[in-house]
Amino acid sequence: MIFEALKPQVETIITNDTKTTNERLLDVCKLLEKQVSYYNWVGFYFKNGNKNELKLGPYVGEPTDHTIIPFGKGICGQVAVSNENFVVPDVSAQDNYIACSITVKAEIVIPIFVNGENIGQIDIDSNTANPFTEADERFLEFVCQKVAKLL
Repeated sequence: MIFEALKPQVETIITNDTKTTNERLLDVCKLLEKQVSYYNWVGFYFKNGNKNELKLGPYVGEPTDHTIIPFGKGICGQVAVSNENFVVPDVSAQDNYIACSITVKAEIVIPIFVNGENIGQIDIDSNTANPFTEADERFLEFVCQKVAKLL
């Protein structure tokens, strides 16, 4: 499985202390977008200080206007409130979906916890309908655990 092969590469990126945190996060995005064929946009959102909103962090893919997302709005905003993974097999079926691109068919968002607090998330869009499996969830949880050690 590709995810098992990617885990050591993620660890290598995260532990490379010659780069800044943002450089390492961007390298994780690049790795995932390049190696997983149906990951078409990969990025991080983080809680914006004491505000109830998310701020876009490093990402790879089409540019987005969604640099600030209020808690509760869209898939990312819902994960900020629920503290749970959110897998969307068909974004057109979601009434609280923020469209970033007409090519996006599915989305997966996994929260990042530091000391039990949801401080951000990894957000992945796919131009393939219903591509995400439980294996994606478990792998992305692993990625988020590793990223949490940086923050």
